[in-house]
This record gives sequence, structure tokens and C-alpha cells, in this order.
Amino acid sequence: MIARRNFIRGAIATIAALPGKAQEIPNSVGTGHPKLKAPAHACDCHMHVYDPARFPFAPAARAAPTRAAVPQYRMLQNRIGTTRVVIVTPRNYRVDNSATVDAIAQLGADARGVAVLFPTVTDAELKKLHDGGIRGIRFSLGDPAVAVVTPAMIEPLAKRVAVLGWHIQFNMGGEQIVELADVLRRIPTQMVFDHLANPPLPAGIAHPSHGIVRGLLDQGRAWVKLSGAYINSKIGPPSYPEAAAIARDFVKAAPERLVWGSDWPHPGLPDDHKPDDTLLFDLLSVWVPDEATRNRVLVRNPETLYGFAKSA
Repeated sequence: MIARRNFIRGAIATIAALPGKAQEIPNSVGTGHPKLKAPAHACDCHMHVYDPARFPFAPAARAAPTRAAVPQYRMLQNRIGTTRVVIVTPRNYRVDNSATVDAIAQLGADARGVAVLFPTVTDAELKKLHDGGIRGIRFSLGDPAVAVVTPAMIEPLAKRVAVLGWHIQFNMGGEQIVELADVLRRIPTQMVFDHLANPPLPAGIAHPSHGIVRGLLDQGRAWVKLSGAYINSKIGPPSYPEAAAIARDFVKAAPERLVWGSDWPHPGLPDDHKPDDTLLFDLLSVWVPDEATRNRVLVRNPETLYGFAKSA
């Protein structure tokens, strides 16, 4: 019965999102399609699913987006042209990754996930998450008031997940990267930094944290998500110039260590201030102007990092 309901939901979302049909998509403004055509198997490597009707939230100080479950995300996929996706457990679910694993099951072989865990997780639970498509764990540490995990958990959990080939994903500010530099250099897993690694503005690439992340990239130990333009720009749309400067520096230095993410449904922004996701996708034509490199960021790099099937 559950499988049948999931099929019906997916069919409704697909019919509602027929190519060329102008429509509003929850948690995104605008109705058009990007100018940039997504290559086959393009991956959105950073988004979140909120499905409180089926998976209730834990008590949290941070309000959750509404209308942000799999059917609504399929509408966004149709709009921007991506087919693969990496679902990241949001803070409203704390360490309950059930909604993420369920969303992976709904989206099938083209989906992977990143979980949030405590060091008390059992080996059996880790295996179950791996079988469900989880390939990393996230430490969102930028705001201690709403953080679920702590820096002290990084090394114990890194040792636990290293044997599975998972990575550690970080969402934290540049000052925290500087503070935790020694820890980052010690951990035995690959690292992924969200949202251009969040160097403080106006320093941007001149901030010491950028140099630390660049060093980890150069050593082949880290990846960066080309995401969060609105997080890394005070000037804002349409060009998000400060974010562009950070992104282009990473592209010049290590294009083989970059992936792209939408950050839909943009949980850090209020409902009346969501971005235009087509504009965010089109930024790639400026940040990564070379088509072959752009296809690497959207297709080949996610295959390597998340274990998707290799494209022909």
C-alpha cells in the first residue's frame, strides 16, 4: 500500500511538472526554466526533505519549511533538469534519519543521503543506513543554539564511519574552520564543506579558513559544494558577486573536488524571501564557464563522491 501511495504521489508530481509548463514551485520563486541546460545525470548534491505528516519533527527552535517533501522536490527537478540527488537530514529531525532514508527509497537509484548521528549509533544501525543509501554524516555547527551535534563528536564518529567509506560533511563558519583546523587534518575520512565553506565576508578568499580548505583540497582530502550563493553574498541577486569570487577560486584550484547543490527548500530563509532556483542553477555558467568542467562538477564528481553508477 505504501509503495502504491508513493507511486501515485510521484505520478501526480510528474504530471503537474510537464516540461515547458510554467508553474510555481514551493520554496522557490519564478516559474521559468534555467538558460543553462543540465547534462544527463546531473546531480543536485544538497537538498533537504521535510515530511512532518509522515515523519514528525523533534522539538526545535528553528521553524521548518512547509510543502517540502518528495513530490514538491520532483517539481524542482523537472524545472532545473537535474535527475540525481543527495538528501541531507535537516536539523528539525535531529538524529532521526527516517525521512531521509524514505525519500531515498522514493527517488530510487538516483538518490543518496547524508545523515546526522550521535557517537552512540550502533554498528547495526550504521549498516542499515548504508543499505538505505546513506554515504556520509553531517556536522552543522554554525549556530550553536540550534546545532544538534558538537565538535567533540567529530573524531569519534569519523572513526566509526571511515570503514564504510563515508565522508564527513561540515556546515560551519570560517572562524570555526580555523578553530578546528587540527581536527580536520587528523580525521581519517574524506571531508565535504557546504556552501563554499562559508568564509566570512568581506574577507572571502582572503580569510585564513579559505586557505585551510584549499590545503585540504590540494591534498585530495576534501570536497566543496558550490552552493549557498545567498549565504555568501551581501549584495545578493542576480550575480551574488562575493559568492562568485569564492566559487571561481575553487574552480580554478580543484575542479575535480567540487559538486553543486540547490539547498532547496532553503531552510535558512523565510517563506517570503526564497530565491529563484533557476537563477541559482544558471550561476554555474559564470562560476564554471567551461562546459566540460561544468559537466564534471554536475555528473562525474558526484559519481565519485556518492557512488552513483558511472555515466557512459
